[in-house]
Amino acid sequence: MKLRTALRDYKETLGSETKFPGERRSTTGMFSGIDSRLVHVDRDGSLRDFSYPLTGLAGIESLSFGLRTAGEITWFDELDTEAQSYAEGTAVVETELTDGSVMIRQRDLTLDRAHVTNVEIDGAEDAELCVSVTFAPEATSTRVGQLTHPDALQVHHRREHDYLAASTEFETLLGQVPEEIEEVLDEDGPVEFPRAVDDGRYEQNKLGGTAFAAIPFENGSVTVVSLLTEIAETPQNDALDEVTSLATRYDSSETVLEAGRAQMPDWSSGLDDERIPTDDLRVLSLLSTHTGGRIAGPDFDPTYTYSGGYGYTWFRDDAEISRFLLEADMRTDLDLSAWHEASTQFYAETQRPDGTWPHRVWPCDGSLAPGWAHGRIEAGKEREGVDADDGPQDGSDYQADQTGSVVSFLATYLRVGSPTDPAQVEEIITDAIDGLDDTLDDDGLPQTAQNAWENMTGQFAHTAATFLHAYAAVARAPVDDELAAHAAEQADAVYDAIDELWMPERGAYAIRLQDGELDERLDSSALALAGAHHDYAAIGEIDDQRLDRLASHLSTTIEGLYRDSEESDVRGLFRFEGDEWRMRKQADEKIWTVSTAWGANSATKLARLLEEYDREEASELAECAEDLMEAIRPDGPLCLESTYLPEQFFDDGTPDCATPLGWPHALRLATETELTAMSGKDPRQATLADD
Repeated sequence: MKLRTALRDYKETLGSETKFPGERRSTTGMFSGIDSRLVHVDRDGSLRDFSYPLTGLAGIESLSFGLRTAGEITWFDELDTEAQSYAEGTAVVETELTDGSVMIRQRDLTLDRAHVTNVEIDGAEDAELCVSVTFAPEATSTRVGQLTHPDALQVHHRREHDYLAASTEFETLLGQVPEEIEEVLDEDGPVEFPRAVDDGRYEQNKLGGTAFAAIPFENGSVTVVSLLTEIAETPQNDALDEVTSLATRYDSSETVLEAGRAQMPDWSSGLDDERIPTDDLRVLSLLSTHTGGRIAGPDFDPTYTYSGGYGYTWFRDDAEISRFLLEADMRTDLDLSAWHEASTQFYAETQRPDGTWPHRVWPCDGSLAPGWAHGRIEAGKEREGVDADDGPQDGSDYQADQTGSVVSFLATYLRVGSPTDPAQVEEIITDAIDGLDDTLDDDGLPQTAQNAWENMTGQFAHTAATFLHAYAAVARAPVDDELAAHAAEQADAVYDAIDELWMPERGAYAIRLQDGELDERLDSSALALAGAHHDYAAIGEIDDQRLDRLASHLSTTIEGLYRDSEESDVRGLFRFEGDEWRMRKQADEKIWTVSTAWGANSATKLARLLEEYDREEASELAECAEDLMEAIRPDGPLCLESTYLPEQFFDDGTPDCATPLGWPHALRLATETELTAMSGKDPRQATLADD
């Protein structure tokens, strides 16, 4: 996000009770296509690239469409949006707009590194489509130049070159002088484009990423294509041929839709509501790249103004997503084997020398990304002969649960999947167990580290759950006998140590131990204890006291974190007691979709476990899971019309933060398939991954 764009939004949203000025939101609109590039289509038809983490190419900073008739331009954001949806269940975004007399239908599809927009109009004669676009190659707005070819626009920095072409000849194609510093700081409001600026500097409109184009319709239709390239891979002439060819090939609404149909896999699953696998897998495809890595969500705050950024791969939620997809695949005919293998290879390539995984990486190449939890790297934990006590870092700014989550997936995949190279997977697991062992205290609890929410340190119930799950999963896997036995012993040690986190007065496990004292708050991430014990039950005996505590913990935590908003119909779980993040003027903690989905999934897991022990609480937890699922299912209060689950909601119903967030989508799919199997509706329930 560039300074001019950030300040433009700042001017437009300053004073809002639910918007953070200067962000680039995706809480409205939809993303098109499921290929590598990630392009957002807002409800007014405007476009913006969120592609950089997935492709290394930044592309469109902003693009707006307008209609010019009789010399006057009406921009689409001045029109009424009648509807926006995925056409025919594909990833083609169809947006319908009107001003009462003119009807406009816009269809958008991303195809690899190209984005195609077809616009059809009805009710306007001799109209032209206007385009105001700003490219930001290599995520910069400085030292950018543009070339105006007869049939295309080319905007370039050094490595990245971006192109724009149309299915009919440009009537107008010219560069635009960006806002001057005084204009950016002016309180009167953002500068409107197109504009004519003439101060005697004839080169100005060639030294920036902003341009204006006017394109005539042909039989009421016109197509605009943008293409992102690396000059070393795609020379200029090849890129020009490609972008103009694409504009010709997809010169109608129907050809765009045909391409969208061909792009979508068959994600039939046998569930009662087939929207869930289609919606969830489409979202996870949007957030994925060719390496197998995923971003957590579209990066709405790349300048870290209000957050630490979202356009990276975190191994916690990425590996959890991988495991949930594996579970869902085992219960259905989705055939996600290529996804599992891609994730496995990504984890193999990003594992650190000490067997652990870092805070976060760039998904497009697996390289180390900016972060605040690279404590093991800073403390020299990976380097022989370096004593952490000799320096300022002790390694506690490390998120040990991330390594635990990766191990749980890999061990489960080795047990129930079909890895291309099982020996490689076992080798990764063996090294990772060394990393887990190194971060496990003698008392059986993971050492002091950062939590799942990345905002505090301590010995967390959630981190203990991921360690228990990881060790149990390895003990169950077809690995070397000595490794399996060691993992079982470690699982027993963690199982016993979890008692240190019990709060008798509250009937739940605490969020953490800090300096030997219990932090007696409820935490939705501690719900992960249910799934961990479900796996542990396959290798060890769970005693009655632990079953009592788990049942009490789930009920107490879900009840304590559940809120039904009085201002709107949103309802669900918030993260943890006392969570003040991104509250603005709201008095209470915000509702999170991942916490709500986690509650549903954990209640389902524990219901199955308690059923095996003939416990009466099982049916009650199954009902709780169904109730929480209703909040996140399609048409539920936490699911947007776009089909997306945003990370958070304000009490007034306004979605906030990363949208869509991949983690709750994977949780929803896995939980839905498990609930279906538990109900006896799914004939494939015998193939459950966690039986």
